[in-house]
Amino acid sequence: MPCYNEVATVDEIVSRVLASRFTGELIVVDDGSTDGTQHRLSQYDDPRVRVFQQPKNRGKGAAVRRGFGEAGCEFVVIQDADLEYDPADWDGLLAPLASGDADVVYGVRTQEGPSRRAPYFWHMIANRMLTLLSNMLTGVRLADVATCYKAFRLEVVRSLDLRENRFGIDTEITAKVAAGGWRIWETNISYTSRNYAEGKKITWKDGIAAFVCIVRYGISVRVRKLGRSA
Repeated sequence: MPCYNEVATVDEIVSRVLASRFTGELIVVDDGSTDGTQHRLSQYDDPRVRVFQQPKNRGKGAAVRRGFGEAGCEFVVIQDADLEYDPADWDGLLAPLASGDADVVYGVRTQEGPSRRAPYFWHMIANRMLTLLSNMLTGVRLADVATCYKAFRLEVVRSLDLRENRFGIDTEITAKVAAGGWRIWETNISYTSRNYAEGKKITWKDGIAAFVCIVRYGISVRVRKLGRSA
């Protein structure tokens, strides 16, 4: 769980994660929070919760990489520290891993189910464009490349040589999973978008960075595949 300035939501999301029957450990990486989140994290006494403090704010990607390095359970799920994603959806995420059908599972954000706030229009358009470009370069047909909810077998996590520090980590993961030939499945999940007043952090600059990452890592995937077929 990468976490940065989420004092308003961290207690609730930690409670939801610990209530899940699938939770063996919860690794929280605080990315230099300054709003009291660090204090809240220090109050948890559940032995499943392990908290790591980044010395300064480095970005979601850096926090995810730190968490991956500490993970020890058979399956690993990325869980944001806000309330946009619901651990109640883990059943669908983990089922293909448990059955042996998949190595990685992506949660596709939908608007099905109970009424909820719609996501920002331009965020939706940008995600569709980035997903299309990623699909073109990696050869993997995905519906939602930028989703937070990605579940992995532990051996997949340990095989990924990740470098991105910010939101480009999502597209880098996709490219390197594709390059490794790991089996990717998708499942629908619920999604409740929050606004910037509530703490949403991704901006247009992150969209541009994601585009650069898709091109950088996607071309690498294409080169590898061409080399294998030559």
